[in-house]
Amino acid sequence: MSSMPIIPTNSASNSRGKSQWTRNLERNPGHSEWYIARWERMREAGKDLDGEARLIDALAPREARILDAGSGTGRVGAELARRGHDVVGIDLDPTLVAYAAQTSPGPRWIAGDLADACDLLGESALASFDVIVAAGNVVAFIAESDRRRVLENFARLLRPGGRLVAGFGTARGYSLESYVADASAAGFTAPQVYSTWDLRPASDDPGFAVVISPMDAHE
Repeated sequence: MSSMPIIPTNSASNSRGKSQWTRNLERNPGHSEWYIARWERMREAGKDLDGEARLIDALAPREARILDAGSGTGRVGAELARRGHDVVGIDLDPTLVAYAAQTSPGPRWIAGDLADACDLLGESALASFDVIVAAGNVVAFIAESDRRRVLENFARLLRPGGRLVAGFGTARGYSLESYVADASAAGFTAPQVYSTWDLRPASDDPGFAVVISPMDAHE
């Protein structure tokens, strides 16, 4: 059964800072289409695009409820759904959300700001997700003024003992130290830091970090 993307008509995010993705679209209105074509070319070339999904699948319980935060083309969420998980994806870009819904109709795809995630999903979604995954530099693209708000939304959506997994380049304006501090302020504990999605050890100054942040099971 096909699913239609959910695209809210208004959002409180209109009055907040601009994300890097929004700035990219302002500079190049065709950026979304370019981004879609880029991933299609890599898929057609036989590139392995499922590393993030493999890690999340290994971390999550069977038939887990997973939020694909900044879901983009649906690449990660679609693979997780194929592996039997209940997936919801949220992305700021309606063009990418429409593409995800067309090519991967299983998950629920929503267009909206991650800073409004709790409002977008509703009260019934609070403390309901086993894992939240933010792949593809999503956290680095969030407007600086919204970072803690986004992480606080994630904390409210995860069940006690759930995990947030974020992968991002640490030279993209959001340092590893700042991210860990913001996540801690939002209620996440004992982060595990790696340098790749296949969990290679992090160096002292990683150019890319995969951070697994659990929610306190006693929250």
